Amino acid sequence: MAPLTPSPDSHPLPGGASWVLPRPLLSALAVLTMAVGVSPGSVLAQETTNDPFTTDLEVEDGLVVVDVEEFASVPDSDGEPARMMLMVDEPATERMFVNDMRGPIHTVSYDGQAVALYVDINDPAWGVGVEHSGRERGFQSFAFHPEFGMEGAPGYGRFYTFSDVQDNESPADFVPDGGDNTHHTVLHEWVTEDPSAATYDGGMPRELMRFEQPFGNHNAGHLAFHPLAAPGDPEYGLLYIGSADGGSGGDPLNLSQNPMSAFGKILRIDPLGSDSSNGAYGIPSGNPFVGQDGTLPEVYASGMRNPQRFGWDPDNGNLFMADIGQNIVEKVSLVPTGGNLGWNDWEGSYEYVSRSEVILDNPRSDPDITYPVVEYGRYDPIMHDRVAVTGIRVYREGALPELQGRVLFADFVSGEILHFDADDLPQGGHEEIRRVLLRHGGQTVTFLELIQEKNVEQGREPVGRTDLRFADGPRGEVFLLNKHDGTIRVMVP
Repeated sequence: MAPLTPSPDSHPLPGGASWVLPRPLLSALAVLTMAVGVSPGSVLAQETTNDPFTTDLEVEDGLVVVDVEEFASVPDSDGEPARMMLMVDEPATERMFVNDMRGPIHTVSYDGQAVALYVDINDPAWGVGVEHSGRERGFQSFAFHPEFGMEGAPGYGRFYTFSDVQDNESPADFVPDGGDNTHHTVLHEWVTEDPSAATYDGGMPRELMRFEQPFGNHNAGHLAFHPLAAPGDPEYGLLYIGSADGGSGGDPLNLSQNPMSAFGKILRIDPLGSDSSNGAYGIPSGNPFVGQDGTLPEVYASGMRNPQRFGWDPDNGNLFMADIGQNIVEKVSLVPTGGNLGWNDWEGSYEYVSRSEVILDNPRSDPDITYPVVEYGRYDPIMHDRVAVTGIRVYREGALPELQGRVLFADFVSGEILHFDADDLPQGGHEEIRRVLLRHGGQTVTFLELIQEKNVEQGREPVGRTDLRFADGPRGEVFLLNKHDGTIRVMVP
């Protein structure tokens, strides 16, 4: 029998990595142990997981192959490839911005030919002090106010950054009541004098909110303004914030289901307001729990573990979220206003027991929980036991007809790109998930293979993971980011 191999869990567990068996070995062991009257669980104890997915992801039917080209190169940081997390279009200044987890934000021209440093938020001059040690900590996300380029508007020149910071002694707005206070995560507002300037020309950033982080992993997530909201709409100028459950494993402080905790939630605020508890931002009157005792008014939706990415359907405004699972289920969910997505009572469609167990009986049986539209597991062969879901891109533009009307998401560790129907939404499971492969240089490859080829070209050791992120372009392009070769790629017809 093949030896057990350590799982490269993207969310570290206290005491070291977990261990898992591939599905064929797990099944064989189950048959063998039951034949001799011993339960597989008693043999594996906490060293494996029970797998709800008895079939593999579909790899042939519905397969889409799209061409991909290199679009731009982002400079190394500290002698290593840029750890790109997000790229956003800023239409008023006709350029895109991409961040590196170590602190830099670079501008990228619409043709990809010009890449330049805009600001390094980790420069000591700004007093931020980004905590970027380890794989998961650092400069997590940023967003431009929709009025960034509108001279005279309240949001003129304003953008926001969400970063882990070294300072863990300043008073925090959100304290988890436990854990190790490993670092803090801070939302900052920056105000540039001239939005079209080549580099940031504003003053010191203003702190809006601060989280005391109980553990060192999966702490912060995505920032975004609703892209469909127009001036005069109630949604206009409201900032959505993905806040993870604080880390460790299994949400040991039970923060996600605590309505008075900001952890494990999507929050929604008015960054230009001032009626929050600390007076630094506003509470939208349309937030679902405003005026309710025992619930934070900032909360838009709850029950998330690690909401790394969310995105809206440009046709109907549906909000989808990719939430990284514990050890068993990765999921994409539709997020309703005030919805509870279940963690840590549920991991996907299944009742959560521990890092190594979910209850397979009576899935999706609590009517108060919003369950995933699609989900998949660690054991699927194409994932190579390296799983952490990311996304989200609802494709409506038409330049890539095979992806029209599909929700694009991915496994950011393995780099597998996946999709499902945006109009006839699945009701859980992985049966409706389909695969995307990339064509480059006449060869059909995975995203990981592309990065490994580039590593060889760069004289670097080929990596074993991708850390894939999607980005939108000004003309509806789908860009692919990663943390290992400094290259931004674009899907093309």
